[in-house]
Amino acid sequence: MDFVAGAIGGVCGVAVGYPLDTVKVKIQTEPKYRGIGHCVWDTYRRERLRGFYRGLSLPVCTVSLISSVSFGTYRHCLAHICRFRYGSPDAKPAKTDITLSGFASGVVRVFLTSPTEVAKVRLQTQTQQWRPSASGPSAAPPMCPAPPAGSVPGPKYRGPLHCLATVAREEGLRGLYKGSSALLFRDGHSFATYFLSYTILCEQLTPAGHSQPDVLGVLLAGGCAGVLAWAVATPMDVIKSRLQADGQGQRRYRGLLHCVVTSVREEGPRVLFKGLTLNCCRAFPVNMVVFVTYEAVLRLIRGLST
Repeated sequence: MDFVAGAIGGVCGVAVGYPLDTVKVKIQTEPKYRGIGHCVWDTYRRERLRGFYRGLSLPVCTVSLISSVSFGTYRHCLAHICRFRYGSPDAKPAKTDITLSGFASGVVRVFLTSPTEVAKVRLQTQTQQWRPSASGPSAAPPMCPAPPAGSVPGPKYRGPLHCLATVAREEGLRGLYKGSSALLFRDGHSFATYFLSYTILCEQLTPAGHSQPDVLGVLLAGGCAGVLAWAVATPMDVIKSRLQADGQGQRRYRGLLHCVVTSVREEGPRVLFKGLTLNCCRAFPVNMVVFVTYEAVLRLIRGLST
């Protein structure tokens, strides 16, 4: 039941949040953008609405599997921990149990999400031209070499599958898992925060005499849990995006630590929080939808099975 409910909830969530995710990735990987408004206007001016949905087809096709694995892994780990510690999978778990199960959920999903994240980031950023500004040595060098004068080359990647095939051919299996170390750090502790905060908020929002909150309580708990999770995930999300985008043209980063040091040296510590506001604004409605859909599907399945 948790695998099915998680799959449906994940698809609904990605449909709501993808345009803002595109803006977030562009802000994190392109220094030329002065803020959210500038990025939105520039993307719309260059590519219209289509630009906000670049690379969407692959996440929609895969997010059901990934979300299913996330929620299913969390529930199964929690059940096994409760059986081991308390003798019954239905026992009330401690906060530590929830945190460990959430962490395991985040770790497991990395193996599935890394290739799709690489394709998504490459497609979202491939139309950008990195140009050094006149601001001095702190300006970022171009990631993509400028095309010859008079030529207008087409996009390197024609779609998600073509992107994956091109990356695999040019960069090997390592290319498909580029940035997976940052992704591991991002998802491990963020999913621990995600499930723990959702559980605590649901307990606080459950009316007296009831076993679970009403729809409004689930919406509020899910939205707040998403915001808290992205608040702790954003620094590694910035590094992940930069590592995954770093394959178009000249290579800048030798690894996770080099990317962190280079980014902070060139743009200051604030670079690690690029996209934080956007992540939190996107996380609230997306995770409201994810959790309310997840809980509704669980109730429907339980009702049909009784």
